[in-house]
Amino acid sequence: MPSASKQPDPTRVPVLDLLRLAAVGAVILYHYGFWGVASNGVQKVAMPYLAPVAQYGFLGVPVFFAISGFVIAYSAEGRTPVGFAIARFSRIYPTFVICMTLTFLATLLLGHAYFRVTWGQWLANLFIAAPMLGQPYMDDAYWSLVIEVVFYVWITLFLAWGIFPRRIDTLIVAWIAITFANELTLDVPLFEKLFMADDSGFFAVGLLIYEHYRGRRDTRLYSLLTLAIGTATFQAVHKLERLGVHTHGSFDPRVVTVICIVSLGIVFAATRIKSVALPAGLVRAVGGITYPLYLLHLQLGYVILLLITPTPDGLSTALVVTGMVVLAWLVWRFLEGPAHYLVRHRLTTLASRHGWPSRVRANEARIDRDDVASPIEASSIANR
Repeated sequence: MPSASKQPDPTRVPVLDLLRLAAVGAVILYHYGFWGVASNGVQKVAMPYLAPVAQYGFLGVPVFFAISGFVIAYSAEGRTPVGFAIARFSRIYPTFVICMTLTFLATLLLGHAYFRVTWGQWLANLFIAAPMLGQPYMDDAYWSLVIEVVFYVWITLFLAWGIFPRRIDTLIVAWIAITFANELTLDVPLFEKLFMADDSGFFAVGLLIYEHYRGRRDTRLYSLLTLAIGTATFQAVHKLERLGVHTHGSFDPRVVTVICIVSLGIVFAATRIKSVALPAGLVRAVGGITYPLYLLHLQLGYVILLLITPTPDGLSTALVVTGMVVLAWLVWRFLEGPAHYLVRHRLTTLASRHGWPSRVRANEARIDRDDVASPIEASSIANR
């Protein structure tokens, strides 16, 4: 078995960092080249000629979900439920608060001609799922963050019950069965949100790709992966009816099918590539800015865009997107790291005082999977 020092770091599979940027780029293209016009709101985008391509950029979000499934499977290894919850909370929440507050302040001070925000809305958004408190999201892109949090909660519960990742095959089969039962027959909104029935296939693909990455090779894995890809594609196509009503757009399900299969295939292939011919620091920066860029680009970008000119064109839009990239880099470079480590340290210390360890003991760290042993030593995870 290879030594810990030679183990690859799945959270830094270099091509995945590049794919994160490609996915957020697709979402930005969707919001600036299609959604602003199609949503019947303020004329926010002046690039309708991009709409035939930009309208499919919404698929960047489920690609994020697939990557998330991969990374979360890694993050859970060697951690207790408490340790996993602390790791995820400290990773997403401080950056969310920073970016949400920046968006709020900019909208409050500069966006009054087109947008209205209140301190009550800011307070509700601190809980991420603001609509549950009767307030709109500070930024429409935040809906996907709620889905991510639900996914984290399920993984935390499965860790506490001792069935993840040991019974991952059973979990995925049950998850997909619930998905199809709800999508095809029940259509219960609570089930849709609770079991992420619109996006479960993408998360399942990411979880199974990680199983392959860690060395598993068996017919059942490939069968489940095929089933998960089929489920993800079905879900993406199934969304088109509602998306068409919301945006008054016309989507070709064949194009969506091809994009889904190709995108998920690229995610799988990315995990097989060990290095790229780019500076490591640049790759880390690319991966690092994608989260704050996703949180900042929409509402804040629109505020700045309409501040520059009430009739945006391609040049002004490009300038604003560039500005959002620079701002995302500043958040990642100077704010995200200190906030992340401060919150993680405080929560880990608090958990320790209550006798809740964050790491699995060394003699418990080796996890039995359904029928396969891991080629990655659990002890190598302790240095993350």
